Amino acid sequence: MTGRDDLSFAITPEVLLKAYACGIFPMAESADDPTLFWVEPDWRGVLPLDGFHLPKRLARTVRQDLFEIRIDTSFNGVIDGCAAPAPGRTKTWINRRIRALYGDLFRLGHCHTVEAWQDGELVGGLYGVSLGAAFFGESMFSFCTDASKVALVHLVARLRAGGYTLLDTQFVTEHLTRFGATEIAREVYSRELETAVQATADFLALPRSLSGADALAWIAEG
Repeated sequence: MTGRDDLSFAITPEVLLKAYACGIFPMAESADDPTLFWVEPDWRGVLPLDGFHLPKRLARTVRQDLFEIRIDTSFNGVIDGCAAPAPGRTKTWINRRIRALYGDLFRLGHCHTVEAWQDGELVGGLYGVSLGAAFFGESMFSFCTDASKVALVHLVARLRAGGYTLLDTQFVTEHLTRFGATEIAREVYSRELETAVQATADFLALPRSLSGADALAWIAEG
């Protein structure tokens, strides 16, 4: 289910949050397209926080702390990385309006970044929207092997520690299925979403600087 917006209608951060609470999110056809369209999939991708699958090799990489994980220090760097060309993707759906809207949410504390740094350079990461006890993953990128995967592990640890109940991935990709992502029907998703957005969670329950060993310990909890 989709619907294109009217350029005369100003989508504010408040409107965007209400849309998320209803199970709707915006996208653009390309970086050059000034319009957005609203998406409400019949089948929604979710990554169960209590059923997260962590491959053993990746767990070793996380424990080695090959990347310095930072939280909310470079929104522009992360969204630039997510918009950059990548294998199998020559264009991006992140246009100027997407950048502005999520930048506003970032300043309001509803959008967060998990960043992987190496030798002082941002080499991977992800960003998403936090509302109640729901986290909506928007996009991720990697300029270095395993960088985005390690960021995802730290995200899951943070969500578990903070009391989140829903990690929305929008769609399911082959990459995400390796971690346990699955699809649920819109009706089921709506019920889970309603419960999650009415609850309270804390994205910053863990320190902004966290070792890989501590992240793994939180994932092993429960």
